[in-house]
Amino acid sequence: MKKNTSNTVAVVTDIVKPITDALGLTIWDVEFEKEGSMWILRVIIDKDGGVTIDDCEAVSRPLDVKLDEIDPIEQSYCLEVSSAGIERHLSKEWHFQKCMGEKISLRLIRPYNGERDFIGELTNFADNLVSIKTNVEEYTFNLSEVAFVRLYLEF
Repeated sequence: MKKNTSNTVAVVTDIVKPITDALGLTIWDVEFEKEGSMWILRVIIDKDGGVTIDDCEAVSRPLDVKLDEIDPIEQSYCLEVSSAGIERHLSKEWHFQKCMGEKISLRLIRPYNGERDFIGELTNFADNLVSIKTNVEEYTFNLSEVAFVRLYLEF
């Protein structure tokens, strides 16, 4: 039986928001998923100039206390607070809007013209359609066809 985790994510988001707001941080995402035999509650944060380990700790400690106090999650889990990172995943509409014009990596679930991986500029996002301009041409894909989209950093 697959557990509906969207309610847990919404509850945790409401709990962590005052903490992140007070620290000048943004909640990039909240995930609650099973990895192996363990449930992971992952709070992903962001701020201009980047997130430090001290920022993660400043969210983790009061959030842990609040979660113990309110006890909104039935099963045992591991709490992780982390940075969205340089190659952050884009999944929400505001993620795409914030990263418009940035270089992204997009992977399709099934190949399109023999290709699954595209790297290029994020040019548009509307109505669950994401557009990417590569060196070859511009493509538009429905998010239902996409395995992931993330910022791309060339090393």
